[in-house]
Amino acid sequence: MTGPHFVDSNVLVYRHDRDEPERQARARRLLEVLWRTRSGRVSDQVLHEFYVVATCKLAAPVPREVARREVRQLLAWRPVATTPQLREHAWEIEDRHGLSWWDALIVAAAQAAGCADLFTKDLQDGIEFDGVRVVNPFRHELAALGLGVAG
Repeated sequence: MTGPHFVDSNVLVYRHDRDEPERQARARRLLEVLWRTRSGRVSDQVLHEFYVVATCKLAAPVPREVARREVRQLLAWRPVATTPQLREHAWEIEDRHGLSWWDALIVAAAQAAGCADLFTKDLQDGIEFDGVRVVNPFRHELAALGLGVAG
């Protein structure tokens, strides 16, 4: 897969979820590769969702300062802002594909960021939305994702 690669909040959250050790390890490896290749992308929505879930909804919540530091670091990924144009496009996606509002906004942000793939577990693996393919990184080995890594 060619980059950039859009990452949904669930991938960021699983990096910290001690109750899901296999997913935690996969999320960590994927994020390490995206940092190394400088190919990760997110949106403001993803950063907001990550912060709330990581600090409030995990069985072992992430300390606020740790989550805030991670959000600040992810600003290097040039988060897509929710502009009026993005909102309009997300409404079109919501209507055309029958997605939830939040999922449509994620797809629209991935498209706006020029991503060919969207890493998430919340949408059907393999489905494509006008050039953005959904990839569930917890169903595939990292090497199979075509990121130029082994194992």
